[in-house]
Amino acid sequence: MRYHNITKDDMLNGDGLRVVLWVAGCSHCCKECQNPMTWDPDGGLLFDDKAKAEIFAELDKDYISGITLSGGDPLHSANRMDIRNLVTEIKENYPDKTVWMYTGDVWENIKHYPVMKYVDVLVDGEFEIAKRDVKLRWKGSSNQRVIDVQKSLTENACLGEPVIFCEEK
Repeated sequence: MRYHNITKDDMLNGDGLRVVLWVAGCSHCCKECQNPMTWDPDGGLLFDDKAKAEIFAELDKDYISGITLSGGDPLHSANRMDIRNLVTEIKENYPDKTVWMYTGDVWENIKHYPVMKYVDVLVDGEFEIAKRDVKLRWKGSSNQRVIDVQKSLTENACLGEPVIFCEEK
């Protein structure tokens, strides 16, 4: 897996203060994407032990709520296994920290991915410029959903429908 940046003390990409991992690789290529430089899965830097240690050092801080995985797309085929391994290790070491994930894919296509059992909140769907709204919380366009993954996997598992994490204000 490759990545472009690790952002510290982020308040925009999830609830609370967070560390954000911006991965490389996205096949959605949304029109007017804010991060087109992250589309190439071979771009950026190799995600190595030093990068992981940087993330864990941030998660060690009491005031950090958790990690947000964005990019690019954490569920791009070049990232999926490494992301699963990373969030598994994060949840083992930091069970009280939350994991947020942004993906261009939709819940209905990814709800069965093994990584979902470690994700707390998922922002799904491609960014659609025609549905852009800067007043939306934690998402860029109105077609995207902010999903409570764990409730969706338990409460609505038989229905397969997502439970919305936060209604827009």
